[in-house]
Amino acid sequence: MGEWGSRVCYLCFTLFVIPSIIFLLIFLPQEPKFTITDASLTQFNLSANNFNSNNKLLIYKLSLNVTFRNPNNKVGFYFDRVRVIANYRKKRFALVTLNNTTPFYQGRKNTTVLHNVVLEGQQTMSFKEKDDEHYELETSSGVYSIDVKLALKLRVRYGKIKSTYFKPPTINCNNLKLSLSNHNDHRENGGLNFKPVKWYK
Repeated sequence: MGEWGSRVCYLCFTLFVIPSIIFLLIFLPQEPKFTITDASLTQFNLSANNFNSNNKLLIYKLSLNVTFRNPNNKVGFYFDRVRVIANYRKKRFALVTLNNTTPFYQGRKNTTVLHNVVLEGQQTMSFKEKDDEHYELETSSGVYSIDVKLALKLRVRYGKIKSTYFKPPTINCNNLKLSLSNHNDHRENGGLNFKPVKWYK
């Protein structure tokens, strides 16, 4: 690389990486909090693939209301990418990116609600016999256990200072119990009896 190239790399490291690390070590902001405040599962149908009995086609529609809360007095967050991932039987069947082109900023002591986050489509799933049996049991009960995850890419802001991009660990909301919206045994007052659920690492 040569002496000049080494100096440029060292200068970039000094100007950008070290200040970001110092910033995070000094202020240590509290993590943003995430909650699923409402959820609706209106379609969750599994059918066999004629070519391979282990492959199943899952047709789904899952709608969520998600709350982002910033508990910090002096620190804001830029959410440059927010991905919502849904798994069933530890197999991913849906992924949606909420702000692929436009980051959003969450200010200090602020709560942001994302209404009607929709995961809809179809996905081929590789199921074993025990997975089929589990699905049949849940279909009989009308309640499905779904794992929902958040994958983030964000920056921290303090005053006019912004950190570099970083990706925190995936945030999990496992074993979310959801009934089909047309399954009368699990409805109250015409809607799902859903209690808010917090995400965790």
